[in-house]
Amino acid sequence: MVAFDNHPALVLNADFRPLSYFPLSLWSWQDAIRAVVSDRVSVVSEYDREIRSPTFTMRLPSVISLKEYVPTTRRPAFTRFNVFLRDRFSCQYCGHSFPTHELTFDHVVPRSRGGRTTWDNVVTACSPCNLRKGCRSARAAGMTLLARPEQPSTFRLQVNGRSFPPNYLHQSWRDYLYWDTELEQF
Repeated sequence: MVAFDNHPALVLNADFRPLSYFPLSLWSWQDAIRAVVSDRVSVVSEYDREIRSPTFTMRLPSVISLKEYVPTTRRPAFTRFNVFLRDRFSCQYCGHSFPTHELTFDHVVPRSRGGRTTWDNVVTACSPCNLRKGCRSARAAGMTLLARPEQPSTFRLQVNGRSFPPNYLHQSWRDYLYWDTELEQF
């Protein structure tokens, strides 16, 4: 059997925008086929490769769109990944970014001093800055924040996600993806 693992399908919402930019909304070829057969999606574009059974032949979908619109949440979930994405994967004290430094989750007002784990009290910090700050306030550690932390909108996270295109983009996806960098290099 021929391996199709390198043939994911880009998943678009019913409005033809990706469900997510970072991580990019991709389904395995198996999930895409199941969705097509169950009539949950429309095939927008296909690969040249086919799958076959004794009674069925189908080209692998490269772009699919949901038949029913999935509304995006107005308030994104508070997760470590979303904090990193909000802060564009860079330390909010020195500006270094991943992968130059390992990134951590830092409480602006330390938990030991009553700080809470909320959007407006947690920032991305590189390991050296987080260690330097320790359980002190940024001011006490002689550090300043590059940006005030706040709860991002889903739109802001999507915009930030577009700054980090994946390593692989199939040509059939390009009409549906919009990044700040040129897609021609991919």
